[in-house]
Amino acid sequence: MADILYVVIPCYKEEEVLPETAKRMKSKMESLISCGRISEKSRVMFVNDGSTDRTWDIIKRLHGENKLFSGVNLSRNRGHQNALLAGLMTAKEYADMVISMDADLQDDINAIDAMVGKYYEGCDVVYGVRSSRDKDTFFKKFTAEAFYKLMKAMGADIVFNHADYRLMSKRALEGLSEFKEVNLFLRGIVPEIGYKSDIVEYERAERFAGESKYPLKKCSHLPLTE
Repeated sequence: MADILYVVIPCYKEEEVLPETAKRMKSKMESLISCGRISEKSRVMFVNDGSTDRTWDIIKRLHGENKLFSGVNLSRNRGHQNALLAGLMTAKEYADMVISMDADLQDDINAIDAMVGKYYEGCDVVYGVRSSRDKDTFFKKFTAEAFYKLMKAMGADIVFNHADYRLMSKRALEGLSEFKEVNLFLRGIVPEIGYKSDIVEYERAERFAGESKYPLKKCSHLPLTE
């Protein structure tokens, strides 16, 4: 029997891109369900990070139209990492594996297939890693490389060219829940959990619409699950 996959997507003022994100995710999840790779109980969980636009209204509408979509509504803006953690900790109660990704469609959703494949091969953590930075400006490439070198120098065990596009098994998420960090930096915490891990490379795309509302990735919740 196929395992349950939840895809957790933090959202802050994403009314412009959310309908397209939902459309593409619906197609991908239904494809994986139809071929028996994931359970029919699998869901896409949007986490509304205190948005002041129509983001939460859209999430509620999506859930009303299709049980594939669920939502968590934070009472105020908590920042990207806290919103992501809230979604992960909620999803682990329902799922066997959880994939986190951003709402802007820059992460290639087709990499989900390979991540799920690595999970079934025994990996508890699968990191989505950019295959190149050819589309980045010189400044962005320079600052990105400087960031990773600095973090390494400070002792952080982070995966190069990896952001927050990753798969984690239920037991890896249980391990994450034991960390009591106040200033969250999940990219630095996840490698400390242990367990078998691997990477999946993908080509990062341009943002589908609008601009990121998270400045440098800056709780009450209402889970719409069935």
